[in-house]
Amino acid sequence: MAATLEHLTQCLTQTLSTDTTTRIKAELTLGDMLAAPEAGVVLAQLVASQGADVGLRQSASVVLRKFVNERWSPGLPKWRGLTAVPVELKAQIRQAVFQTLSDPQSKIRSLSAQIVTTIANTDWPDEWPDLLDALIALLSSNSPQSVHGAMQVMAEFIKADLTEDQILPVLRQLLPILLNILGAPEQHSVLTRARAVGVFRTCVETLFMVKQEHPQAVKEAAQSILPAWLDAFKFLLNIDPRQDVEGTPNWDGVALRIQIFKALDMIQVPFHRLLIPALPDFLSAALTHLTTLYPAYLHHYVLAQATVPPPSETTDSESTALPQLFCAVCDFIAGAARHARGREFWTDDNMGKLVLALTQWVQITKDDEEEWINNANAFVAQEAEEAMSFSARIAGIDLLGAIIDGFQSPAMNTMQSIVQQITAQSDVEKASGNPSWWRPLEAMLAAVGGQSESVLEWIDDEAASGRQAQIQIAPLLQNVIPNLLSLSDCPFLQGRAFVFASQYTKVLPVEMAGQYLQATVQVLEASEANVPIKISAVKAVLNFCKDIDDGLLEPVAPRIAKAVGPFLSVTSEDTLSLVLEALLTIVEIRECAWMTQDLASSLVTAVLDIWMKNNKDPIFISLLTDILASLAGSKAPGVYETVVKQALPILTNAIMSSTEREPWITGAAIDLSSSLAQGAPEGGLGEGFVSILAPSLFLALRSVEDRDVIQNGIACLTTIVRKDFAQLQAWTDPTSGRLGLDCVLESIAKQLKSQDESGGLVVGDLIIHLLRRARENVLPVLPELLNAMIGRMTTAKTATFIQSLVIPFAFLIHNQRDTVLDLLESANVDGRSGLDILLQTWCENEETFQGFWAQRISTLALCSLFASGRPSLQNVVVKGDLIIKPETRNVRSGADDPGVVIMTRSKTKAVPTEFTRVPFPVKALKLLLRELQSGGEAASRRMNASDVDSDDGDDEWQGDDEVAAPEGSSRANELAFLSDLLSGPGGLPFDNDDLLEATDDEDLKNDPVSQMDMKAHLLSFFKDCAAHNTNNFSAAVDQLLADEIVVVQQVVSS
Repeated sequence: MAATLEHLTQCLTQTLSTDTTTRIKAELTLGDMLAAPEAGVVLAQLVASQGADVGLRQSASVVLRKFVNERWSPGLPKWRGLTAVPVELKAQIRQAVFQTLSDPQSKIRSLSAQIVTTIANTDWPDEWPDLLDALIALLSSNSPQSVHGAMQVMAEFIKADLTEDQILPVLRQLLPILLNILGAPEQHSVLTRARAVGVFRTCVETLFMVKQEHPQAVKEAAQSILPAWLDAFKFLLNIDPRQDVEGTPNWDGVALRIQIFKALDMIQVPFHRLLIPALPDFLSAALTHLTTLYPAYLHHYVLAQATVPPPSETTDSESTALPQLFCAVCDFIAGAARHARGREFWTDDNMGKLVLALTQWVQITKDDEEEWINNANAFVAQEAEEAMSFSARIAGIDLLGAIIDGFQSPAMNTMQSIVQQITAQSDVEKASGNPSWWRPLEAMLAAVGGQSESVLEWIDDEAASGRQAQIQIAPLLQNVIPNLLSLSDCPFLQGRAFVFASQYTKVLPVEMAGQYLQATVQVLEASEANVPIKISAVKAVLNFCKDIDDGLLEPVAPRIAKAVGPFLSVTSEDTLSLVLEALLTIVEIRECAWMTQDLASSLVTAVLDIWMKNNKDPIFISLLTDILASLAGSKAPGVYETVVKQALPILTNAIMSSTEREPWITGAAIDLSSSLAQGAPEGGLGEGFVSILAPSLFLALRSVEDRDVIQNGIACLTTIVRKDFAQLQAWTDPTSGRLGLDCVLESIAKQLKSQDESGGLVVGDLIIHLLRRARENVLPVLPELLNAMIGRMTTAKTATFIQSLVIPFAFLIHNQRDTVLDLLESANVDGRSGLDILLQTWCENEETFQGFWAQRISTLALCSLFASGRPSLQNVVVKGDLIIKPETRNVRSGADDPGVVIMTRSKTKAVPTEFTRVPFPVKALKLLLRELQSGGEAASRRMNASDVDSDDGDDEWQGDDEVAAPEGSSRANELAFLSDLLSGPGGLPFDNDDLLEATDDEDLKNDPVSQMDMKAHLLSFFKDCAAHNTNNFSAAVDQLLADEIVVVQQVVSS
């Protein structure tokens, strides 16, 4: 259907009809019209028609934006694959929409700005080369409407469409115009001037982004541009902020101040040297804003005694709210405080005023109170460490933390003074009958409680140095907090008192800690307590359980668990997460030895009910799994049996019923079942465990191709093999008649044949434990299993899967070397011997192996292989050391080390890396030497598995800007030093949670391999080999690198 202005106007009008039939018919007709490219031109004409109804024009703007997103260009994310708009029609639409950036109606300008921005993403500069000049012309005009419209486009344009080479020329042209707008209050509205500062902030951010590529040009641009802006900001901030909130019809001036502080915060990151001379003045202005605007904040927000006037323009981007101003001020001050900048400002007097001000601004407002009293999730979320929303309360507490970071000693003095001041003032206000007397006290406790970690660390440091800490928490806990625990008419203060006491448990005397704990339990058990106090009590329990001795916790643990249990069925989201964390902490007290069968039964019921309602939430599932494991692991009589009897049939049914349709349920149910097995006593899983779980478990492993199901299923099988192989061996699959061991072998075979390597490391664990537990039972199929593993090595890609294939051989070689070598020598895969395949794979990937036991068994097996002297081992040649060629070097001018080797993605692909080839015994010595140099703790010097394909799909190496330095260079030594500093136990990075977790189960941790002195073993190995010239040791040593030979000489002569 052809679209005419008349037809389109009629159709759009009918889409706004209250009659459903008329509206639906019009929407269908409109869809037909939009199929024609000419519809875009007609829509643009309607949007530009100032004589038309504003509502109709807005509707046309919305439809035109949809039309552009779907029909304009394949380069847009919402492109629907239809024929693109012809070039000649695009020009007409661009012209019409651009004109509406100067429309008298603000809403039309805003909608048109969105359309222009979308078109610019694909058309500029090739098809719309004059867009930038046209926008700058609008900004330079004397029309407030034109400036407003262009400003909205320019902000997005700078962030998304300018290349690195275009940014600097554009900013040199744009920023003086924006500064003129800011300095013309008689010509432009306050909100327009605020937008100018917002665009300036985007420009600063963009300069920062290109600073590394164009350091000198950016430095010169900043030095020429920023001083004038800083002078303007200083002038504007020195104007009394009260004039923006007192006696005015709107608070538009607040929006300008928000943008200025945001801009200052942005400047101090990349260009702080330019800001430092004026920083004390800006910090003083920030403090003045907090102190002078607080009465307005108290009146309009905290006490809600008057409503805040709306802005003069409806805008989504420019806030005029005081909480947003406070957040912007806090961010700016915090940035300076953390780096101890602007020292002239940080006097005792200013710091005292600032800390007092921020405690005033973080008071609970009336709106907060009304929301939190009935909304537990909102109450929990507002103080969560990972809170998504950034409130005035969070900003203020963060600012206090930044002040402590930058000025620890004076900050502690100041906090002590403010604590005393607010505590005394609250007593006065309470005595005078002020109903809000509790708010400042609660805010102070929230602020100081939020810094408990820093404060406690400071107190410990001062005590260790023989000094008395300036801040005294104990008097608060002894004299103030106890009086607040029963203030049921002030639930937020009452709850805060419990949380505060729990945050400072470490400084509580044992007797008082017990009293606080008892009081918390009583609140949890009280039926009349409301949401804030109940949730606060749960938070307190979570903290108490972390720091109070188990001897105090165990007697009340059943009461706490019983009191917390009912929360599980009535909470959700953040609150439920908090309750689950608390429950997990409780059931871990004394390994849940205090648990009763009845309590365990009720908790299992609640846990499974939560899982059924939240079976897609990985955080909840993780917590539930840990809780179930702790319950099952209880040593209390009958508890394990009760937990299994109640949970396992339900989980088994879930696995069986959801196998085909909902793999996420299957994976989680298997994981929960595995947690039951983990808690099994030493005597085994208990009668019937395998017969209940195994049919559904093996069915899932046979039929579901899902990563979580495979990994969780194999891990569950491994646990069953570890805990009760006899029961698994005695079980027969009722549907197929196959024995349990055969079903396990079938699952392993399926993973070995699959090209999907998601089973990864867990397959190797299963094979290892099967070999350890099954022993003679697996001997008949062992040759077939090992041949299958050798065959799969030739195609394996991921590091974890390769380890799963190699480590079982290492285990067998350590225990039955000659038998395994006989089998490998006779095996043949595509013309290669099994021994060659194993040793090539092993040597290329040994340094990527994970897990303490796995690394150690690999080392022991290498020692055994070298010592064997078997001729077949001498004939295997493997990958040696990296060959550094001239074309793989890049001498960087100005570098500290002129021999730095740059290995980037592009260079590595253009010039492939090459390695020497050495006999296997020589490579084995190299690996064992590296192990010895690391002190026998293999994990501490393992290489990154970057030359082996990752199973996350990222098969690249270093980035083009990443540098690899040669060993021994000063640069390499610096990097090694930093690496050690940034590494956790065993050299693992602190931010790698998976690697920091114990990867070995209890069986492997208790294995003699894990307990032995590896360093002593390796020293003895090298000395024995040298003394007896084992396997022609001296000839092998001669083929090592020079530095390796030196190490060998030092070892054998020690």
